[in-house]
Amino acid sequence: AKQPMAAGVPIFDNKRRLVYLATTDFDLRCVKGKASIAAGPTCIWVKQDQVQLGAADAQHPVPQGDNLQTAINALADAMQAYANAVAGVHSELGPPASGLATAIAAFKKLPENAGLEIVRTHYQTEDLRSQFQAASLAGVPPDLLLGPSDTAGLYAVSGFIMPLDGEFDFSRYNKPVVEAITLDGHTWGVPVSNGNHLMMFYNRKLAKSPPKTTDELFSFCAGPAKQLHLEYCLAFDMGEPFWMMPWLGAFGGWPMEGKKPTLDTRPMRDTVNFYLDLKYEKKFVPMECDYNCMDALFKESKAAFIINGDWAISGYQKHFGKDFGLCVIPKLSKTGLYPSPMVSGKYFMVSAGAKPEKLAMLKRLLEFYTSKENQVRQYQVLTRLPALKATGSAPEITSDEVSRISLDQILKGRPMPMATEMRAVWDSARNYLGMATTRKLDVDTAVRKMQENADKKIAEMNQ
Repeated sequence: AKQPMAAGVPIFDNKRRLVYLATTDFDLRCVKGKASIAAGPTCIWVKQDQVQLGAADAQHPVPQGDNLQTAINALADAMQAYANAVAGVHSELGPPASGLATAIAAFKKLPENAGLEIVRTHYQTEDLRSQFQAASLAGVPPDLLLGPSDTAGLYAVSGFIMPLDGEFDFSRYNKPVVEAITLDGHTWGVPVSNGNHLMMFYNRKLAKSPPKTTDELFSFCAGPAKQLHLEYCLAFDMGEPFWMMPWLGAFGGWPMEGKKPTLDTRPMRDTVNFYLDLKYEKKFVPMECDYNCMDALFKESKAAFIINGDWAISGYQKHFGKDFGLCVIPKLSKTGLYPSPMVSGKYFMVSAGAKPEKLAMLKRLLEFYTSKENQVRQYQVLTRLPALKATGSAPEITSDEVSRISLDQILKGRPMPMATEMRAVWDSARNYLGMATTRKLDVDTAVRKMQENADKKIAEMNQ
């Protein structure tokens, strides 16, 4: 431990338990009873049975003597705690955690699962990512991870999760939610729910029926909305590119093709010009309005319509009561295409470190969890739309107007790209969309720079 150790060198404690198998040069350090392995500027910290990522600095000296043994023992004990679990599951905190507990309890009662032990650990979203990465780097990951698709690309590229092609019949699940967890021709997770998509909501006191096309929407905005003396007809976050993607799809574009950004395109120019028309010519939307602004305008009945995510449904139902209305985002009259919001979901991902002898049991668990019966129960308890096709026709779901319309919107959406390169697209699109819609750059220049900047960021990421 006095010198950085070579990549690939394993560390064992005095009981010959494998503590860590390095994938890069590292030092073993011990600070205030915590053990850490430093790999460049990053540490894997261990305290009791928790594994966390943290920053290394000059205050972390290389341990000597007893401190070295303390560091090794602390790390070994933590690794052993993970390894002892028959099946380990990491998931997000919140309502899904209680739903997971109920399903696992029912699974363990099946005769073939007698004596099965399943250890669950729940984290906030960002903690879930860092904990899973840390445990995977340390060589003792949980067998399963339940989380969103937007980090799955990183896990797949890093070799932390295994592709599940051939293990499950993915034709049983809704196509967009499967595509959202597909990268490099492989499917990396089993969908549990789908959604996290944008749709349109309206105030029934102000608008009696939802518009089916943008021509109908704009007709309302130009007539009844003005008679009602509304501040604005429509509100949505025009500065955030997540809200732009449905309209980009309606103009025939999409931000990624495989792993390559497709931003410098005619559909993107048409989308930005559509924004400018709404803002400066028609004046149907606020000049500057972020998420909190649009939400307040809608709740205060200063805007008849809002485009927001399915996560806002329950809040709006409580706020407006019988006056709450929802619908799919209207068809773009100019192209005849529906806006296609990005769709993602929650997924079970199987760790690449899961032992082969556990795979049959893990497969049974995931098939049980995503059965029609459990998917219906998930909707009833958590109001999470099912990923299983067969559940979409269940009377418990089809009889509910909210779920029916939300599912209709999902089926008009497209999967959120899983590629890690999408991070560069978000950053570049946000910057240059803002410059175009505030008229600091003309549309052609903004779109060209949007593409150039995204390409540059991706090149830097791949160095």
